Order: sequence, then structure tokens, then C-alpha cells
Amino acid sequence: MMRRWPGPAPVACRFMLGVTVASFNVHGGVDGFGRPFDLVEACRQLDADVLVLQEAWSPASGPSQARVIADALGYEVQELALTVARVCAPAAGAPGPAVANWGPVLRQRGPYGLRVGAIRPGRSARVRSTAPVEEGSWGIALLCRVPVLAVGTLDLGQLPRDPARRGALTVDIEVDGTRLRVVGTHMSHLSHGSVLQLRTLHRLITVPGQATVLAGDMNMWGPPLSALFPGWRRAVRGRTWPAWRPVAQLDHILISREVETLRPGEVSRVPGSDHRPVRARLTPRVGAPVKGRPRVA
Repeated sequence: MMRRWPGPAPVACRFMLGVTVASFNVHGGVDGFGRPFDLVEACRQLDADVLVLQEAWSPASGPSQARVIADALGYEVQELALTVARVCAPAAGAPGPAVANWGPVLRQRGPYGLRVGAIRPGRSARVRSTAPVEEGSWGIALLCRVPVLAVGTLDLGQLPRDPARRGALTVDIEVDGTRLRVVGTHMSHLSHGSVLQLRTLHRLITVPGQATVLAGDMNMWGPPLSALFPGWRRAVRGRTWPAWRPVAQLDHILISREVETLRPGEVSRVPGSDHRPVRARLTPRVGAPVKGRPRVA
């Protein structure tokens, strides 16, 4: 049974054997009709030491969703905006909160929920007149509640058909006296040519002797992803999308040869998003002792 902390994890728990890594595509904290859900509680249920978020929403004014989660649950946060976006309030006629369905059955042109990329010319007035719109950015975030040694970003470029410039966040942490690197990302679709970016990502993060974990919404099934990351293993196997009736696994945690699982990875069930999160308990298999002190944010 999954544990639920009422707040930040007790200090003693931060130095237990291994580390829990989770990945969650949060869909901007709204469902398909634009109805918000309790994103802080959803992340609390995951109880992850390192949490990678995709489709994290940052309004043009005010704190980002990742910052709100970090402040509520005791994380240090690193963020990377991938593109401009907007959240549209539920349009007239949308079901109320009591209705269980996640969103429209078919993709509609109406202003429901999260919209990624700039508004196309000629549509701005129609969208704004239909429902309130909040402008901001859409991206990834990496939240950590264990000692941090270093942070960084990786630029993966932008594909012609993709509205977002893709990238990855990295964090080096101390786990059981060894350095572990966690990489968080959100990849483009295969139809956009994501294979090119995945090959670049594999080259950038595969370092012999470096214990590394890759977590994120890869927008790709397990077998082809494994083929693109030779020598890496999938720590979680299970369908994650769409959340209400999963047919495919798009959300993954991959581990390099230098990492091992302490318990079987799992697909978690938390309400709200169209993706189910994944989580795994991991530890470095081998590695040099950590040098230096944790970085102070």
C-alpha cells in the first residue's frame, strides 16, 4: 500500500536505502474540460524523493504549479519552459465537476482546458470570446527532496511539426554514498521525428560508470524505446495512457547498467490527468563515493 506523508518527508526517511523516482504528466492540472484537480494531493500520494513533471503549467503572473507543489511538499524545484501555452476555462455547456468523464470523447475545436503553442491568427478573438483564457508557459519540472549536488539542462532542439522546443533537466543527487543522476524529459511524438532527439538524448546521458535514471513522458511504447536505448532497462512496465482506460505505456523510467531496482516499479493511479504516473525504488549499483558537499539552493 502506498504511503502518504501529511507534509515533507521526515529527515530520517531521506537517507533510507535507495531513492523513489516518479514521473507524472499532469496535463496542466486540469482535465479535458478545463476543470482543475488537486495536483498537490496527487503528487503527495506519489511520495517520491525525485519527481519529474511534464505539461507543468506556469501562468504569466503568479507562482508556477511546480513551485506550489514544491512549497507544499518540501521539494527543491528546477523548471524548464518548452513553449507558450494557455489554459481555457470550461466553456458553456461543459459538464460540471460531478460528472466523472475526463473530457470530450472526440477532439473538439472548442476552448476546453490546456492548449499548447501560440494562438493561430484569426482564432484569438473567437477563443477569448468563448471562455476566459489564462496565458503562460508549458514545460517540465524536476522536484527533489534529497541532497542535491548539481543541476543542469540539455537542449534537444525543435522539430518542424512540434510547437515545443524539447529539452531535459538533470539533477545529481547523493544516494547511499554514491552519485546518481536523474534526467527528466517530455519527448515529442514519433510522427514528428522524435527518434532524432531520442538518439541525441541517449548519446548525451550515457556515460560509462555513471549511474543514471531517465524518467518522463516519452510518447513512445516500450519496445522501440528500448531499441533506441541499448544497455538501458525499463524499471516500470504497465499501461499509462489514457488514464481512464490505458492501452499503451508512454510514461517510462529507464535505468542505466549502473542502477538496480530495489522493488518492482509500478504504475500508480491518482486522479486528474490523462496519464497515469510511474514510480520505482532505485539505487546505484556501483559508483565512486560522492565528493564535495550538497549544493545549497
